[in-house]
Amino acid sequence: MPEVVRWADEARAAGVVDWDAMVVATTTPDGHPSARVVLLRGLDERGFRFFTNYGSRKGSELAANPRAAIVLHWREMGRQVRAVGDVVRLDADESRAYWLQRPAASRRSAWASHQSAPLTDRGALEALVAASDTRLGPDGDAELPPFWGGYVVEPREVELWQHRNDRLHDRIAYLKGPQGWRVTRLQP
Repeated sequence: MPEVVRWADEARAAGVVDWDAMVVATTTPDGHPSARVVLLRGLDERGFRFFTNYGSRKGSELAANPRAAIVLHWREMGRQVRAVGDVVRLDADESRAYWLQRPAASRRSAWASHQSAPLTDRGALEALVAASDTRLGPDGDAELPPFWGGYVVEPREVELWQHRNDRLHDRIAYLKGPQGWRVTRLQP
């Protein structure tokens, strides 16, 4: 969606702090919602990209129910984007391309962490990272872990929300159908 890409570019250019912070909401197999903030790591006509450990809570929930809702909120600009859609794993080549851009410390941490698993204490986590430092070397040069990679939320519904005074906000909804996107203005 060109409008969403434009808004994200404008937020980044305006220096919005954490312009790429994106809430991703998933559900457990029995329908209980779960939401967390992740980093938006790509946005194009296909959708919204993020990366994680496939064994994390969100990874497990997406394996059971590959649908999600996302929210980007740029308070400083009075804007919000909300989207709902199917979630598809990125292929290994796309995940590897992003993996190689990550700082070495982030790659080591990804190898060390069993994301979302219980941990006895902080020392145990630091021991896991130290062990990965030994295995991976000081530069963190490591292959893409088989348990880590990217997802794309392919939207079927997108809403652009723009703050207006007196709660008369602009809300423009895009609904994807067989003939393309249908645009509807919503009441505030």
